[in-house]
Amino acid sequence: MRDLVGELRTGLRALSPALFPYQRFAAALLLGGLGGWLFAHFNLPLPWMLGPMTFCTIGALVRAPIAAPAVVRPPMTMVIGVLLGSGFTPQVVTQLPSWIVPILGLGLFVLVCGLACVCYFRYVARLDPTTAYFAGMPGGLVEMVILGEERGGDARTIALIHSARILLIVFTLPFLVQALEGVRLGPRAGLGVSLAATPWTVFVWLLGTGLVGVVLGHLLRLPAKTLLGPMIVSAAVHMIGWSDFKPPQEIVNAAQLVLGTVIGCRFLGTAPKEILRILALSIGSTLILVTITLAFGFGVAQISSQGPIPLILAYSPGGLAEMSLVALALHIEVAFVAAHHVIRVFLVMVGAGFVYSFLPRGPGRKS
Repeated sequence: MRDLVGELRTGLRALSPALFPYQRFAAALLLGGLGGWLFAHFNLPLPWMLGPMTFCTIGALVRAPIAAPAVVRPPMTMVIGVLLGSGFTPQVVTQLPSWIVPILGLGLFVLVCGLACVCYFRYVARLDPTTAYFAGMPGGLVEMVILGEERGGDARTIALIHSARILLIVFTLPFLVQALEGVRLGPRAGLGVSLAATPWTVFVWLLGTGLVGVVLGHLLRLPAKTLLGPMIVSAAVHMIGWSDFKPPQEIVNAAQLVLGTVIGCRFLGTAPKEILRILALSIGSTLILVTITLAFGFGVAQISSQGPIPLILAYSPGGLAEMSLVALALHIEVAFVAAHHVIRVFLVMVGAGFVYSFLPRGPGRKS
């Protein structure tokens, strides 16, 4: 609880006018909002996530006066966590036995992806061994940056490569799934009712489950605690049957707008030449990851009761919130997709450092 109070104080200090770039943040939201509106206008998938992400990445490339500090992200991930938790229905419990084969396949998937991407970054991109290893892990952006830096890797390169991985996969998979499924993931697909039609009790449930979830996430020291904590509490509320609420559509869109803007602004402060270099390298790793994801999705579908599209979304190393939103849009069991992403991140966080400790030590490599 002390950690939570400390983080809250730090966040409030970061929002002070002396530290927070309000004008540049407003410019980033305007740019992201324009991207979201255009994507929605042309009925592109996840418009309020992908539109801001695309436009703000371009803004970072041309050094536009925009900014989206990380302090604005937690409240938005709380909303998305509550939304994802609403997908956990009582019927989910009866489906758990059918998840055993996909979960076992997920372990092999993480191993294959990690090996392929590490080899790519080491022998094609010519990164040093430590940087290539932690940049090639299929998940855990923050954790891989910390572990890689502690062991002598280039933290900035690792962070940029993981940011590019999320950016490119989140941008690629919705279009790919849309093509495979033969449907359009429009701006309203799978989300709640409008703000005007939402009863006041929904806002009580939204705020209550979100805040309790954040506290729970800190107490349990969960990864992505502001996302997983609210998701767990919201899931419990829905599975017990206390409520079947969903956050209003406008609030969910606003949360996606901010999250997409933050992802796009991750490249700010980096030279355009370096951004393009990392994006070029990451296109190769994204092709590898997408190919392996498709292979496992269609392969595991042959020996399990799950279809290839749910498996592709569950295995895709592109972000729990983003892939779960695609699942919601397609009316796919979001609990299945979310559970596999949580397990994937856990496997990467626990396994990456453990496996690294057994690798041969080379020049400049720290144990």
